[in-house]
Amino acid sequence: MQNLRISIIQLDQAWENIPANLKHIENLLEALPDTDLILLPEMFHTGFSMKSSLAEEWKENTTLRTLLEWANKYQAAIYTSLMVQENFQFFNRGVFVEPSKKISIYDKQRSFGLGGEDKVYTAGTSETIVSYQGWKFNLQICYDLRFPELIRNRIETNGQAAYDVLLYVANWPKKRVLHWSTLLQARAIENQCYTIGVNRVGTDGNQLEYPGKSVVFDGIGTKQVEMDGLEAVQTVTLSMHELQVLRQQLPFLKDKK
Repeated sequence: MQNLRISIIQLDQAWENIPANLKHIENLLEALPDTDLILLPEMFHTGFSMKSSLAEEWKENTTLRTLLEWANKYQAAIYTSLMVQENFQFFNRGVFVEPSKKISIYDKQRSFGLGGEDKVYTAGTSETIVSYQGWKFNLQICYDLRFPELIRNRIETNGQAAYDVLLYVANWPKKRVLHWSTLLQARAIENQCYTIGVNRVGTDGNQLEYPGKSVVFDGIGTKQVEMDGLEAVQTVTLSMHELQVLRQQLPFLKDKK
């Protein structure tokens, strides 16, 4: 029952400037303590952009190679999302890369129609749960947070919960920050899992402001960490023992239909 160290990188993303974002993140990574998993905001290399001409082909993706290089250098997995092109379609694709070079993908299932995402990116159709270092992670992206039907936790045939941690990488605007924190807490409570939301700060090319407020809730909805509105790096340790004790004391998941 190994504890897990997760590092949240809450940054001000340069609008549609891939080289600037990669360089900036490299500098932030240099200051990281030893960690098991690094989290970066949604579309970490561009900001939440509809400029699909910036999307690289999935099979020849230099940005993905950079993530793999970072994972190897810091011996930590990384989860974030980036725009990609595959089979003549564009996706807002979550990528979970491991030091072993294993790549797991999750295509965002709920497109943000208010921002025109549904006109540019093809929505995903399936859940992705990744096993890493004895933990199971459900991968999610931003607007997915409003749709709890996507991530109903449950007890599997082996008697264990389907997943232990919900990961949301986001570009969530300041004007709806109350929804952000409230919904993340609700997901933690209803699924009896750690729930982590990673957001950006600053202002994007559409003049939308972002509040940061990256946050970690435990499986009972207690806030473990909440960052402010500034660029920062925060590392938190998750306890598998505490999560298992909670689920034994409050065995709500087995009653789900």
